[in-house]
Formats: sequence, C-alpha cells, structure tokens
Amino acid sequence: MISKIALPFLRCLDAEKAHNLTLSALKTGLMTRKAKTPSQALSLSLFGRVFPNPVGLAAGFDKNSDVPDAMLGYGFGFVEVGTVTPKPQEGNPKPRVFRDVSSKSVINRMGFPNGGSDVFEENYQKFREDGKNKNGIVGINVGKNKDQDDALADYVALVHRFGKQADYLTVNISSPNTAGLRDLQNPDELLPFLRQLVIVRNARCKTPLLVKLAPDLDEQQCKDIAKCVLESGIDGLILTNTTLDRPETLPQAFRAQMGGLSGCLLQEKSLNTIRIFYKELGGKIPIIGAGGIDDAQSAYAKIKAGASLVQLYTGLVYQGPALPAKINHGILKLLRQDRYSSIAEAIGADHK
Repeated sequence: MISKIALPFLRCLDAEKAHNLTLSALKTGLMTRKAKTPSQALSLSLFGRVFPNPVGLAAGFDKNSDVPDAMLGYGFGFVEVGTVTPKPQEGNPKPRVFRDVSSKSVINRMGFPNGGSDVFEENYQKFREDGKNKNGIVGINVGKNKDQDDALADYVALVHRFGKQADYLTVNISSPNTAGLRDLQNPDELLPFLRQLVIVRNARCKTPLLVKLAPDLDEQQCKDIAKCVLESGIDGLILTNTTLDRPETLPQAFRAQMGGLSGCLLQEKSLNTIRIFYKELGGKIPIIGAGGIDDAQSAYAKIKAGASLVQLYTGLVYQGPALPAKINHGILKLLRQDRYSSIAEAIGADHK
C-alpha cells in the first residue's frame, strides 16, 4: 500500500482520487508480499475455516477484487471484496466521498460503483490462481443494482454465481446509499428474503452466508431482526455498516453531506448493536464487528461485546498500512492482561 509517508499528500487530493491512486499502486503488484505466520493465540476457527487473526478488511475498499492479494500481505486475517452487483454501474454522482481529519471521519454516498460481476469474477479468479496469498480467506460482498426493482433476483443471481468461489458471502442490505435498500431489514420482508437466499445457497454449495446490517436500528428492531436471523438459517452477521447519524461535534459543512458516516464516532453505536444481537442470539450466530475500529482497544472492545472477528476500513485512511499489524500486536497484549490464552476466550466476555 501507499506508505504512511505519502498519507499527507493523499489527503490533499479529492478523497476518491486518493483512493483510486492507492488502488493503482497496489495493482502493480510491486508491493504485494506473502502474509506472515500468525500467532496461534490470534487464530480462530469459524465458518469451517481457520482465520489467522481476527482483523479483517471491510468491503468497500476493493470493490472489483483488484487487490485482495496485496491486502492479505499487509497483515489482515481476512479480506472482504465488493460490493459487487450483477451489472456494472457508475454509482452516485461525484463528489461522493468526504473526509474530516479532525474527527478521523469519512462520509460516503458511493452507491455501489463497480465493474459488474464479469469483471469482478475475472479479477477474483486471477488472484486465486496466481496470488502470493491465494489461499487466504476472502469474502465476497454482494448487492443489488440501483435500477433493479426485484432486489431478490439480483441477490439470488450473485449467491448462485459466487457461492462456490467465496470463503463466505455477505448480503449487503444496509448501505444507506441505494434507495430503498435498508427496507429489506424490515422483519416482514427480511425473513422470507433470507430464507430464499439460504435455499439458493444450499442448492449450490455450503459457503457461509452472512448479512450486513445498519447501526441505525433501535433496540426493538434489533430484537425482531435477531428472531428472523435465528429462523432463517443464515450463518453470521456483520455489525455494522455506516450510519446516517451526524454528531453535533462535526463541522457543519461536513455534517451537511448526505451519505453514510464512518470512523471513530461510529464505535459506540456499533458496539451497542453488537451487544444487543449477541445477547438476543445467545452466541449461536457468529458476529463480525465493524465500525469505528482504529486501534487495538476499539477492536478488543467489539470482541468482548460479542464479535468473533472485526473489520476496518476508515482507520486505514488516517493511519496507513501498518494498522492491521499494530492492532493485532495490541490485541495480543490485551489478551495477556486479561489472562486469556486465545482470542476465542475473549469473545463475549462482557456478557459472562
């Protein structure tokens, strides 16, 4: 990845241009390296796979599966690529990504821009065939096209297409940047929707099927959705996506931008959502915690709240490529302080 020395330069550029420049540099392959051997204390068996460490890269960074190899080499225990949609789409009008350095926050209203499933699959297969880290754990995040009225049809097509290729599939129904998408979180719609996807998955493969939810759900909504999750047969949750909230501490011009807010300010809201779902699910459905992670303490808090794994993205914008290794090193220290011999012992510790 672009070195930390280059971060001040990148921040002088438009946020999306800086991101694309980073991807272009990574796509050269010149900075791709083999992932290091992890500490056994950080290793975790989940979804029938062994995750070398609990720190993953969230979807959104690598929409077209261009650089999973490079990102695995930077110390991530797993990488989630996408969101991919069946057909290519441009996404929402630019500018659509905004940074606030003072709060280490980002607002985006991207709208799933990507090259479509054909381009995505070509890139993904190339990684699996030739990558230095081709055996690394990579999840595929799927979404619907903006102009698709039958949302289920798009998700069914993507689960069928990528089910045998991914280490896990994430159904993204929580982005605030595609009109009507979050309506699928309504329990009356959610249960039949998830059940149908599970049927399609079961007919195709045994790949774990996860659902990514929003942080803007109240406690009763979380409880109702938890019941749907238990009845549906899905394998896991990702909590959470970006928020529509705008804390008053943010600068007015930044607050006024439409889209999903990510960064440190999302930590507590995401953490509370994890606590509610972990309690309601009784630990039966694994949770991947995302939102607001930028150090070992914030990652460890999510694990103790009930997350088996964690994901980050915005933290990379402000801290650079050393962040996953730094967080993993810090988690090891925190495990020792709490006298745990492995990450598995810390999962849900706040509820015990």
